[in-house]
Amino acid sequence: MKVLANDGISQSGVDALKAAGFEVITTKVAQEQLETYINENNIDALLVRSATKVRKELIDACPSLKLIGRGGVGMDNIDVQYAKDKGLSVINTPASSSASVAELVFAHLYGGVRFLYDANRNMPLEGEAKFGALKKAYAKGVELRGKTLGVIGFGRIGQATAKVALGAGMKVIYSDPYMEKAEVKVDFFDGQEVSFKFESKSKDEVLQEADFITLHVPAQKEYVIGKPELEKMKDGAALVNAARGGVVDEIALIDALDSGKLAFAALDVFESEPKPELKILMHSKISLSPHIGAATNEAQDRIGIELADQISSILKG
Repeated sequence: MKVLANDGISQSGVDALKAAGFEVITTKVAQEQLETYINENNIDALLVRSATKVRKELIDACPSLKLIGRGGVGMDNIDVQYAKDKGLSVINTPASSSASVAELVFAHLYGGVRFLYDANRNMPLEGEAKFGALKKAYAKGVELRGKTLGVIGFGRIGQATAKVALGAGMKVIYSDPYMEKAEVKVDFFDGQEVSFKFESKSKDEVLQEADFITLHVPAQKEYVIGKPELEKMKDGAALVNAARGGVVDEIALIDALDSGKLAFAALDVFESEPKPELKILMHSKISLSPHIGAATNEAQDRIGIELADQISSILKG
């Protein structure tokens, strides 16, 4: 059986698939050539990340396909229900990248409260000539410890982010209409663990009470954070989106930053991805990364092995 990992797969995943008897192809096939390649090579399983699209037309045109796998969580680039209705198995790896995304959120938060997103732009340009002025400009940082993190969406990634926050000494509140109560266990290096119990609040309550908001929701038709939501946030609060592009109204976000309503924002995903708007990219109060939430070596190893295990059990079970 042949597996095409069109957006790549970790070596650990390749090794696990080969050990199970699969032929693994890691050639990157262009979207417009994918149908022909799958049919000519009689591909059984197609693995993608976020780049390759698997729509109805491709599913209909490739009768050899038995399985579609997404290395990651969100599957908005796959017509999931249509594929299932046609008898294909559709899998993803929801548990594998949670810790990596959570750590990126905090990389942005720690950088944000100490102005590193701006200092790293200005130090190479003016650090030699205006060191004192820059030191003064960035001298009013704040600590995360003791502050309140509001988590909107409390699934695996939201809870992983809460763990980091709790370890950093933050208060955590969350809003999730599908999870009324939750228990989060924070594990330490020596085997100790501490459990925290939470109850969901309304989104408005979280917006009004939190010093920092982080989003962990799937793609949706309407904004989760638009102008009305930004207005409800604390003055001087900050927003992080490492979930999906399009859940934040970027025009309203820029307005909130320009007015001083928000202190800063951090974006790993963008409305017009893969071509983010220039106003976003050039804004002095936005910390930026190019959709790398799950892009750690550890996460990719976990994703590869989890995909391999699922493929083996489905196609050989």
